[in-house]
Amino acid sequence: MLSWNDILVLLPEIYLVAAVCVLLLMDAFIKPDQRNATHWLAIIVTVVTGWLVVSGQPAVPVTAFDGMFVRDRAAEILQLFALLSVFLVFVYSRPYLKDRNLWHGEFYVLTLFAVLGVMFLVSAGSLVTVYLGLELLTLSSYALVAFNRDSRVSSEAAIKYFVLGALASGSLLYGMSMVYGATGTLDLAQLHAAALHADMPNLLRFGLIFMIVGIAFKLGAAPFHMWLPDVYEGAPTATVTFIASASKLAAFGMAYRLLSAFGPGGPILHQWQLMFAVLAVLSLVIGNLVAIVQTNLKRMLAYSTIAHMGYLLLGLVNATPAGYAAALFYAISYALMSTVAFGVILAMARAGFECDNIDDFKGLNQRSPWMAFLMMLAMVSLAGVPPLFGFFAKYLILKAAIDAGMMWLAIVAAIAAIVGLYYYLRVVKVMYFDAPVEGQELKPQPDLPLRWVLSINALALLVLSVYWGPLLGWCQMAFAG
Repeated sequence: MLSWNDILVLLPEIYLVAAVCVLLLMDAFIKPDQRNATHWLAIIVTVVTGWLVVSGQPAVPVTAFDGMFVRDRAAEILQLFALLSVFLVFVYSRPYLKDRNLWHGEFYVLTLFAVLGVMFLVSAGSLVTVYLGLELLTLSSYALVAFNRDSRVSSEAAIKYFVLGALASGSLLYGMSMVYGATGTLDLAQLHAAALHADMPNLLRFGLIFMIVGIAFKLGAAPFHMWLPDVYEGAPTATVTFIASASKLAAFGMAYRLLSAFGPGGPILHQWQLMFAVLAVLSLVIGNLVAIVQTNLKRMLAYSTIAHMGYLLLGLVNATPAGYAAALFYAISYALMSTVAFGVILAMARAGFECDNIDDFKGLNQRSPWMAFLMMLAMVSLAGVPPLFGFFAKYLILKAAIDAGMMWLAIVAAIAAIVGLYYYLRVVKVMYFDAPVEGQELKPQPDLPLRWVLSINALALLVLSVYWGPLLGWCQMAFAG
């Protein structure tokens, strides 16, 4: 039965649903030249939702709807940074969407519905809530990938994403049904105790395998990465920015919620740790090696994302509060770094010119030194060069793998990081040492909010390279006790 406590616990989500519905109705009646109202209202909705998440966070974890929804510190952090990612996407995307006649209210509505799915997914207390949140996120994402209906490449990417996403969702749901059949419960809090006394342990193991396939697909981990490069290259860059940031936070949240139910003391802990270790190695090797030969910057960043998800899996392999905290810290750092990289691409793009090839950035330092500096910060941080923010994220992940007794995995990850230096520093070399293309007048968008917010986003990587301790402490607090 619905109680007042349930409403208070879900207040940010309830507000977001109501606000998006109002935004959808309002956008249906305004004229195209009044689209600024939709843009700024969507940003306000995002900010207010973030405020509700922070202000309504209880001192101790609480549940709603008989444990189907959990509000705890981990959910707060993931929701807050997912909303921050959406805020950045909205600010960066306006000139890009305007130039391509894609500046429609549906973009904001679909993105807000997608982040609503993220919020439900990272707060899931039941297998049912996991699946509902995941479908809300993915269905909105399919539409966002196909948002440019006049682009054949975009439509092709959306079809591939939809077909492979449907297979992954089916695998996840099939695995959940097996886990339910073996344990007799859908509640994640009860699943750990039920798994210890499962009558059919083999059925439980098979169910977990299918669930891990679904998780690996959503993360974009190899060998379930086939959709990622095509989606990054074919989808509008505004959509890719969302997928590269908020969606990865959601994937980590889903993995944590599902796998923590099989945590320390669980009967099949070793099996899924080994499966994640194999996925991590494949992602690190395939992602880094294939990224080297890419000439399209978005496609290169797609393969680098595969590699980064390999690092993220190292934290999940640890399966302790310290390992989960390191993985959460890495997911946040990757979201912040990727929004800078794609933000620069959005800032440099023009109508009829996507600015998504590495050669498009030749001599950028001579034409726009500030934008070249911001992109350099993103590339060097993604590469994990000390003392930037990305270095500390990689250090914590490698430490988590070593603490899990997998020194060999940490060595593979360290070698992969050295390989990754090549393709990231190649972008820096092109910007600073190559001559600009003749007749190509590449200048950043005059949009003032974009330039200010992008600069703050990039400079935050410098600040966090010095003051990363409080963020790590916040992540550790989320899994303490």
